[in-house]
Amino acid sequence: MPNDIKLISGTSHEQFSRDIAEHLGLPLTQTEIIRFGNENIMFQCKENVRESDVFVVQSSCSPLSDYIVELLIIIDALKHASARRITAVLPYFFYARSDKKDRPRISITARLMADLLETAGADRVLTMNVHSPQVGGFFRIPVDQLNATPLVCDHLRNTTSLSNSVLVASDVSEAKDLREYANRLDLPIAIVDKRRVSDDERPQAVGLIGDVEGKNALLVDDEIASGGTMLEAARFLQLHGVQRIEAAAVHPVLSGRAHERITDSPIERLVVTDSIPMSTAEPSKKIETITVAPLFAEAIKAIHSGYSVSTLFK
Repeated sequence: MPNDIKLISGTSHEQFSRDIAEHLGLPLTQTEIIRFGNENIMFQCKENVRESDVFVVQSSCSPLSDYIVELLIIIDALKHASARRITAVLPYFFYARSDKKDRPRISITARLMADLLETAGADRVLTMNVHSPQVGGFFRIPVDQLNATPLVCDHLRNTTSLSNSVLVASDVSEAKDLREYANRLDLPIAIVDKRRVSDDERPQAVGLIGDVEGKNALLVDDEIASGGTMLEAARFLQLHGVQRIEAAAVHPVLSGRAHERITDSPIERLVVTDSIPMSTAEPSKKIETITVAPLFAEAIKAIHSGYSVSTLFK
């Protein structure tokens, strides 16, 4: 039927796509993706999408370059199959941190990703908690950025005692994200002054702004990759007399030995979302995952129906 919703899953995070489909009460569109021996990718949509409103779900995880190319091929195929509108649903945006030219002769890769998506045929983008919100300005098509912070705050409020707690940013650059947590949880804030002297992901905490002694610390960040920044901050907080340490991050990149490092760290609990699939078959038992699939489902419903997506931020 013209203008019906079609939900298509890439192979990066198929469970997340199934969860969105279940919340919408829709089946995933039947597709086939083949990887040939020469590493070429072929995508075929097994259903008619002519004049349909199509949403393609693909997250940013390993092998990253494969999933980017796969997404571009899917969008191109749908464009030439006469889909009425194609929305790229990206729970974790590709190359979100490469948003500026802060050293000579480098690519502003987040802008390149925007160009590639538009060239492939995407009509709009739906994403969540982009590291630099101004990345939306790289596009000439509509971009909706969802916010998982209210969900994370609700989970923290319902599962732990926040009395005698203080919110902590693991370095000065993350302090901007602390304000919304502080407003929603009504907690004081502190900031770890961390210095990174090279690209080896080994930050060093050198100072602390705020009072944490005798309190429970809640470390927050928009994402956790190797864990170096957050775990260094946790150890530094221990030296400054905190009673217990918990943490929260929207995007669980968790690369390398991150799971092992979290298990061995003084952090008692790490709350994350399911924007990215867990990178190991044996995740740390300290990690709690909350789902944002219903949030994306509601956003897809609003986009399809022409309702305001901003109401989901309240």
